[in-house]
Amino acid sequence: MTRFPDRHLPLPAVERSGDGQRLPVGRPRKGEFVNGLLSLSRIIDDINERVGKTTMWLILIVVVISAGNAVVRYLLNESSNALLEIQWYLFSAVFLLMAGYVFKRNEHIRIDVVTGRMSARAQNWIDVFGIIFFLLPMVILTMTLSWPVFMNAWVSNETSPNPGGLVRWPVRLLMPIGFFLLLLQGISELIKRFAFLTGKGPNPLDKAKGPTPEELLAAEIKRQREIDEAAAVAGNDLTADRGPQGGRK
Repeated sequence: MTRFPDRHLPLPAVERSGDGQRLPVGRPRKGEFVNGLLSLSRIIDDINERVGKTTMWLILIVVVISAGNAVVRYLLNESSNALLEIQWYLFSAVFLLMAGYVFKRNEHIRIDVVTGRMSARAQNWIDVFGIIFFLLPMVILTMTLSWPVFMNAWVSNETSPNPGGLVRWPVRLLMPIGFFLLLLQGISELIKRFAFLTGKGPNPLDKAKGPTPEELLAAEIKRQREIDEAAAVAGNDLTADRGPQGGRK
């Protein structure tokens, strides 16, 4: 005997995908998981972008402090250990807080003698291997080891042994924070590489189009040289026009 489904039982709700395929409600659509990961990657990128662009201003502050300290030392024969220490405090902040930003911009040092000749997919697979087996374990280990150092400095209110020196816990805190930002960026870069390898995103190794800093510097040097040459030619023409005795011909 053929049994028909009980008409009183609720039928499973369905919805149609873009190509008309019937999908049960509540079942994640194909690609939604990848899109969610890419959204997370964009949030991480935005965090490191903001931190990096803000930290850039510390370089100017370091230059001003260093120049001011040098001027005071030579003119007034006075100096301050606090001003000396704040320079390497800020330098540490620049180095550690911008590590994730540099990774995000793909501006860190690479040795592409071999991998530069490989395909884009091979380069991304190499990055995936390096991020998973080298970058992430190193970052997690460094965070784990540096946190007790910061806590010890915080609890003991560690201060520089130099007269007039600064407290040490702020600079100790930079280590776990900087490596945490690098950890986040490593996760973001891993997502972007998997997205590229699965055809869901662009190649993350492609740098933004435009001249490099070296090319901009070379162009500025060339422009300045052309200005100097034009000024020299104009000066020679003016001298020749006035004649040997300074009067005009």
